[in-house]
Amino acid sequence: MNRFSSIVKKIREIYNEPEGFIPLHAPIFLGNEKKYLGECIDSTFVSSVGKFVNIFEEEIANYTKSKSAVVCVNGTNALHLALKLAGVEEGDEVITQALTFISTANAISYCNAKPVFIDVDNDTLGMSPNALAQFLEKNVEIRSTGCYNIISQRRIKCCVPMHTFGHPCRIDEIIEVCNRYNIEVVEDAAESLGSYYKGKHTGTFGSIGVLSFNGNKIITTGGGGMLLFKDKTLAEKAKHLTTQAKILHAWEFIHDDIGYNYRMPNLNAALGLAQFEIIDKLLFSKRSVAEIYYSFFKTEGINFIQEPENAKSNYWLNAILLNSKDDRDQFLKITNEAGVMTRPVWRLMNELQMFSDCITDDLNNSKYIQDRLVNIPSSAIINE
Repeated sequence: MNRFSSIVKKIREIYNEPEGFIPLHAPIFLGNEKKYLGECIDSTFVSSVGKFVNIFEEEIANYTKSKSAVVCVNGTNALHLALKLAGVEEGDEVITQALTFISTANAISYCNAKPVFIDVDNDTLGMSPNALAQFLEKNVEIRSTGCYNIISQRRIKCCVPMHTFGHPCRIDEIIEVCNRYNIEVVEDAAESLGSYYKGKHTGTFGSIGVLSFNGNKIITTGGGGMLLFKDKTLAEKAKHLTTQAKILHAWEFIHDDIGYNYRMPNLNAALGLAQFEIIDKLLFSKRSVAEIYYSFFKTEGINFIQEPENAKSNYWLNAILLNSKDDRDQFLKITNEAGVMTRPVWRLMNELQMFSDCITDDLNNSKYIQDRLVNIPSSAIINE
């Protein structure tokens, strides 16, 4: 019997799957998914025009207490558009964290801007406000046209912290730091629908927040994203740009800006609305699974990642920290060979070839976490 066999056994027990494959995070369809999709087909409004698009936006806006919400084809498109709306231009720099999914860095690149990678806090797995403050204090100067990196001489226009695996970062402190340097904050809340920091929903602290509804998220539209806004006028501009910047007219095709084909189809919104109707059940289940994991790993002497102080996490992906990279690699091999899907955290962005020349700080916490963190099966468990 190997040293991790008790963990495999416990995961199989939790998911009542004695022999079969256990995925990392599977969607659950128990509500009105088929009904709403059928309504879409019957109405013939299956593309970007249809009632479910508007209803889904309204429901998420109300749930997060945002002024407005605008759906997109996916979270990466939403993040790209958020950066454009925040004023990021070619040649600018955007500060984000090295420990993130590649969509964050890719969206910055779509703007022909350059990422700057800052370290994370060990307890939140999200951007460290202290590391951010230290970097800015040492490396920037304020000019009449904004905040500039004295190393690269580029303008730093925006900061994109991420709520990693649904655990809220210290977003209020990050915004406080950025305000001192006239830097816009766009929240990458892709993984954190249903997560709160100091009683406020993630994605509603910065000027714009971004959610994802990919197939592996807490609720799914198949593929999809959403922009959360404090400013209704900015939300209207976003909706305009997502539909190719087309001016409403009875028959003419008139466009007043370079727009994008980013609007979510009605079919996807219908699926998302049905999923959203059971979100409370999903969140309750996921927190229950996390509690079981925490109690179990405590007896195993393994660090289970819990929600940070002042936060309520959706526990989208549960994670553990092992003692070393060798332990991590052995754990990944044993669990995956046993049919239990586990995954390491992402490779740090600055270690990827296309971002290897980007400016970073020491990234000490990020490197430590990269070598040790593993995501374990995290699907909700809901009986019909």
